[in-house]
Amino acid sequence: MAMTTTGPGPSEEGEVVSAINTTPLVDVMLVLLIIFLITIPVVTTSIPVQLPKERNEIRETKPENIILSVDAKGGIYWNDLRMPSTSALIERLKKIAVLDPQPEVQIRGDGAADYDSVGRIIYALQRAGIAKVGFITEPPLRGGGS
Repeated sequence: MAMTTTGPGPSEEGEVVSAINTTPLVDVMLVLLIIFLITIPVVTTSIPVQLPKERNEIRETKPENIILSVDAKGGIYWNDLRMPSTSALIERLKKIAVLDPQPEVQIRGDGAADYDSVGRIIYALQRAGIAKVGFITEPPLRGGGS
């Protein structure tokens, strides 16, 4: 803390003015700010990670592929045939699971459908022993539109 005495002249008694010299404090804070600005980008990108890339993969649907669809109300369809229950779907999938080569099952889910409906299909596929499962989606619009 710096203290200076000032007064009107040498004969009069001067006042004591106490003020904190903040220049060293500001200098230290600026140096710390510069150090943090330099080291933060190094810290956040120091772990090498391969992020997934977005790509459109054009796939041809083979005639032996099975397409399971879920409508907005949760109804399950085998191609165009409505399945009455999940157990009927499992029984039908068990007959397909023994084929060699096993056909791929593609799931088309309505955007307004509950996750539970699609989850029941995945559970049925697991119970039947189907190994190849794919999801059919629409690619995002180009140009940032949704």
